[in-house]
Amino acid sequence: MPSPLPALSRFVPGRNTELLQALNAMLARPVKERFIYIWGVPGSGKSHLLQAMAAMSMRNQVNTAYFACNSKTCFRERSEADCTLVDDADRLEDNAQIGLFNLYNRIRERDDAVLLVSGSSAPAQLKLREDLMTRLGWGLVYRVHELTDPEKIEAMQNHALSRGLELSGEVCDYLLRHERRDLTTLMATIDALDSYSMSHRRKVTIPLARELLQELS
Repeated sequence: MPSPLPALSRFVPGRNTELLQALNAMLARPVKERFIYIWGVPGSGKSHLLQAMAAMSMRNQVNTAYFACNSKTCFRERSEADCTLVDDADRLEDNAQIGLFNLYNRIRERDDAVLLVSGSSAPAQLKLREDLMTRLGWGLVYRVHELTDPEKIEAMQNHALSRGLELSGEVCDYLLRHERRDLTTLMATIDALDSYSMSHRRKVTIPLARELLQELS
């Protein structure tokens, strides 16, 4: 079974309630805040949030552009989308940084377009062009705070339920103690655990989770 698409409703807020409110407001019309930059450690949920925003924007029939940045990312001179999402901006090469700088300025000249950017650190600590760092700090800036263990368990169980899988707190606790603790890894492990349990026609238990982790190691 494929993993369900990211959605803001499946993101356990924890200390990120204000951020979620700002993202939902960005999707509304008229838009009050058109530029938001979010940052956090790997696995904190930044990509989930940007992908969820992209999905909701397209569902609302808004012209949307999503960029998962890498060394080959390019921002061409063209008419901008109404909703632009740039994930992991600190991975951009020099030319792409210039492209994002120019894109920011063109979006700023419009009244209704929005831009959501993510990175690994606060704007002032990014290893990017100084003029681009300044632009990214002009709008709202939010840190995506990591979840506590009980919040991670809630997120894991919500993700499992979206796949039709009931996951006990004991299994969640076992995964937290024996697997990498970032949400990206935990969610991928739950997906694998769901497939493993179905292929072996066994209920998800700690022994089954132990078997899977041994096979994956």
